[in-house]
Amino acid sequence: MADGERKFWLFKSEPFVFSIDDLATAKGKRTSWEGVRNYQVRNMLRDDMQKGDGVLFYHSRVDPMVIAGTAEIVKPGYPDFFALDPEHKYFDPKSTAEKPTWYMVDIVLKQVFKTPVTREQLKLDKVASEMAVMSKGSRLSITPVTEKEWMAVHKLAGVSPK
Repeated sequence: MADGERKFWLFKSEPFVFSIDDLATAKGKRTSWEGVRNYQVRNMLRDDMQKGDGVLFYHSRVDPMVIAGTAEIVKPGYPDFFALDPEHKYFDPKSTAEKPTWYMVDIVLKQVFKTPVTREQLKLDKVASEMAVMSKGSRLSITPVTEKEWMAVHKLAGVSPK
């Protein structure tokens, strides 16, 4: 994908920790996506995500697991300041202001699907079944999504991509 083109991502969140409804009620329907402590995902947050990129909001560790809606990145990767706060659960003593280890982005809610898209639906769709989140052993909290996959999810949800 050429620089400057809109990219797409899938962000996993356990709904009992932070759900799409929590995003919908957040001030400005906006939040920082902090606390990621995986180097591969950190690199995507820091290097690849840009303002305007689309986000599929995925509820994990719940039955059924679903894509509950969409968000958009409104602030690209910046140092996760929670890593510097010794009182915070995301504190990392190795991270410093001069040399941050961890990054985050800000997202804003775009759409809550009236009918969330289940893993079963994804599995049965020719395009969506190829998504990284569907791979056996997929543990990353954020994965890239192709434009075709983005469109397939919206079709399954019965909505137009915004």
